[in-house]
Amino acid sequence: MIILGIDPALSVTGYGVINFSQNRLLLLEAGIITTLPRQTLPQRLDKIYRAVSKLILDTRPDVMVLEKLYAHYRHPTTAYLLGQARGVICLVCARENIPLVEYAATRVKKAIVGRGLASKYQVQRMVANILALDTIPKYTDVTDALALAIAHNYIARSKI
Repeated sequence: MIILGIDPALSVTGYGVINFSQNRLLLLEAGIITTLPRQTLPQRLDKIYRAVSKLILDTRPDVMVLEKLYAHYRHPTTAYLLGQARGVICLVCARENIPLVEYAATRVKKAIVGRGLASKYQVQRMVANILALDTIPKYTDVTDALALAIAHNYIARSKI
């Protein structure tokens, strides 16, 4: 099963693609999609849309995993912009007919680290360990996306 995890944001969207086969997790691809603040909002959303479309075309995932939207009342504009980035990603998912699964950040951390309130560093270390990476990815957005994909694999298999 090929799983695409995406950590959406307007400036830096992280992604990670893993394959679960023969009881092993294998990293297929991971990286970031960046947009510039000087670009208009439609240009930034279009870049995310096109990049995710190409990623799906290149990797052919069986499922896409996103983090559930958490909005803090002190930062409504951030939630608004994040929601738009998530929206175009969900649109790609629908157009490509790929199942979409969402998990709360605490659920992902519990699946990966064993603690729902684990730190970003703990998640990074565990993701690197699970995927046998030599180094921790530079961007936490990439680690978060990989954590989403790994968590989905664990959660989906535990329901069988």
